[in-house]
Amino acid sequence: MVNPAHESCAHCGHHHELQVEGLAVRYREVDALRDVSFSTSCGACVALIGPNGAGKSSLLKAIAGLLPVAAGRILWRGTKVARWSREIAYLPQRENVDWQFPITVRGVVRMGRFPQAGWWRPFSKTDESAICRAIDMMGLKEIENRQISQLSGGQQQRVFLARALAQEAHVLLLDEPFTGLDRPSKAALAETLKHITEEGRLVIASHHDMDTVRDIYDEVLLLRRKAIAFGPVAEVFTEEKLNETFGDDGKEAA
Repeated sequence: MVNPAHESCAHCGHHHELQVEGLAVRYREVDALRDVSFSTSCGACVALIGPNGAGKSSLLKAIAGLLPVAAGRILWRGTKVARWSREIAYLPQRENVDWQFPITVRGVVRMGRFPQAGWWRPFSKTDESAICRAIDMMGLKEIENRQISQLSGGQQQRVFLARALAQEAHVLLLDEPFTGLDRPSKAALAETLKHITEEGRLVIASHHDMDTVRDIYDEVLLLRRKAIAFGPVAEVFTEEKLNETFGDDGKEAA
């Protein structure tokens, strides 16, 4: 069921649902995920919570189409998610990005238009407008010509969010977006995610800071290679469920 409290998509005014059904992901003979099922929709901000090795990154990459699915299926708009790759943006952990690559802030944001425009076609006025709008939304205008190697952690995250917005993505998949940020940058990013979901986009992010979950997210998926629980934060983010997810490590988490 689509949560009636969720907002409609920013671009088309309709609710769209992401459905993960019986998902399994394997690395060689090792199960990274097994029998994971949940569904959510536009306007939700979803936290993926679990111990190291629980499969959070694997789930994000599977939804993004970056990992093969061993079993089950992932649907967006009622059909296989691969059909809608242009509407899905994956933001990796910052430590996995080569920040020394010689490219400017605007250059990174421009990359978000390639799924829409194609790699070889010149950008149209519509493309350039989307790029400028994304830069403005993320407050990057004053640093748009700066090399990414010169950015702070918070600025780096805003650049990648701007790239996703330039892509006009409906679904944003974020891998540990708050890791390594100072307190002001974390607060600014939380506000940004709130704004993005209020526009009707779906945000799914792996998260490890238990103290901030209730302030940032609407829904929680507790994961330990399989889905322990999924639902609204008030119902799922409990000491009992966290203990089940983390074992002894989760006793103080709630």
